[in-house]
Amino acid sequence: MSVYIHLHRGVIRLSICLFVLFLVACGGEPEVTPDGEAVAVATNVEVVAEPEGVTETAAPQVLPTATATPTLPPPPTFTPVPTSTPQPATDTPLPPTETGTPTETATVPTNTPPPTATNTPIPPTQPPAATQPPAAPTIPANPVLGANILPNGSFESGWYHTNGIGELQTPNNWTFQWDEGPTGFGGQPWDVWVRPEMRVLSRGFLPAHEHALFIFDGEQTVKVFKGFGAISYRMFTDMTLEPGTYIFEINLFTDLYMDFQGGQKVWADDPHAGEIRFIAPGGGTGWFLPAFGRKNTFTHSFTIAETQSAQIGAGIRGRFAIANNGWFLDDWSLQKVEN
Repeated sequence: MSVYIHLHRGVIRLSICLFVLFLVACGGEPEVTPDGEAVAVATNVEVVAEPEGVTETAAPQVLPTATATPTLPPPPTFTPVPTSTPQPATDTPLPPTETGTPTETATVPTNTPPPTATNTPIPPTQPPAATQPPAAPTIPANPVLGANILPNGSFESGWYHTNGIGELQTPNNWTFQWDEGPTGFGGQPWDVWVRPEMRVLSRGFLPAHEHALFIFDGEQTVKVFKGFGAISYRMFTDMTLEPGTYIFEINLFTDLYMDFQGGQKVWADDPHAGEIRFIAPGGGTGWFLPAFGRKNTFTHSFTIAETQSAQIGAGIRGRFAIANNGWFLDDWSLQKVEN
């Protein structure tokens, strides 16, 4: 019996020691319960207790060691994005970084449009010689002339649209014809005759300073023109003429210029840029040359031996596609010599 009690007490003492050691090993400070009793907090201390009369070595308690935090490589150093190198103040080109494949040079189309004022084609310097009007038949020194028998010779009696074309305002009693196709004076795309435009203009359609320049009689003038296009046309009237000698007179302003600079017209520099011929019985005349930028007055005399129907008029052409092929026509007359 005494041995049992002795063992029983030893076990109790061992248990209490182990419990206290556990609390100490946990490393905690005593805590106070709501009832005011202190409770020990275990600390991490390793203790070996031996009960009385019992030789027993408690196995040491090995606490797990903390897993070491893996060593991470240092973060990469931030490299700033390089800034663009400023271009030099001069216009020196930078060397190419890559040689590209050369591209094919574009081919200029063959249907090149008419030249502009900045690239007006230079007309031929030695065109064929023009034929001057033939000498007038013999007439008295101071002829007595009859009335002007041209119908609507001053172009004051209205107009109509030739072939219904709105750009062709043709004076009444007159016929208007024109050429189209190659001019024969060059092989460039613009060396072709094109249809001109025609207007019957009253003073109200012209600036005041142009009235005296372009209107020679009455209140109206006829303007035939084309920009950057060669033109060749005829305007005539059909008449029945009695035998006799006649003097046919035409007045016109040649508005042929190659460019417009500083408010001034640069007149065509080739004398053959504009040409005129008379249409009259006997074949009329060959081409002759007017002066540019001014009023021109030309006369042609002819004689017929018998009554006949005849065409009376003029042929006019501008050979080259200059900035403006313009002609103002007014105050035409046909008069019979009475003595």
